[in-house]
Amino acid sequence: MVSESTERHRSHAEGQTARCAVLTISDSRTHETDRGGKLLVEGLTGAGHHVDAYQLVRDEPEEVEAQLSAWLAGGALDLIITTGGTGISSRDTTIEVVGRLLDKRLDGFGELFRMLSWKQIKAAAMLSRAVAGLAGETLLFSLPGSPNAIRLALTELILPELPHLLWERRR
Repeated sequence: MVSESTERHRSHAEGQTARCAVLTISDSRTHETDRGGKLLVEGLTGAGHHVDAYQLVRDEPEEVEAQLSAWLAGGALDLIITTGGTGISSRDTTIEVVGRLLDKRLDGFGELFRMLSWKQIKAAAMLSRAVAGLAGETLLFSLPGSPNAIRLALTELILPELPHLLWERRR
């Protein structure tokens, strides 16, 4: 059961749309082979949001930070979603970069994402370091590169709550 105040906030938030950017972080994917990035673009636009930018960068901290910082400095985006580089291998540095950019963390996102992932991939869910928060006035979500993980995060967490998140951020 959803609380009365949450329902009231969601009713105020109806119709909120976001200007978005998608950043795929990968050493091996191209625009042609980036299923995850395409899923994000299709999901966001299908829900009525606007994807103003979609880029791929190598899994190099400097490249990730440069692209994210450029988008954040522009001030025109409401939401940035990254995909890839959230694991624990030596090349996975997305979370460290994103962590430096976040002013307010939404710890519940990562907790809920891992809880929902548990149902699909069991204990391997602990390997995900998915994170979200506010970088200035921009919502920033970092997701794993797996299309199944992207679909899960987008359909179960981000899209259902995005209008409410936008409304809260703007008030």
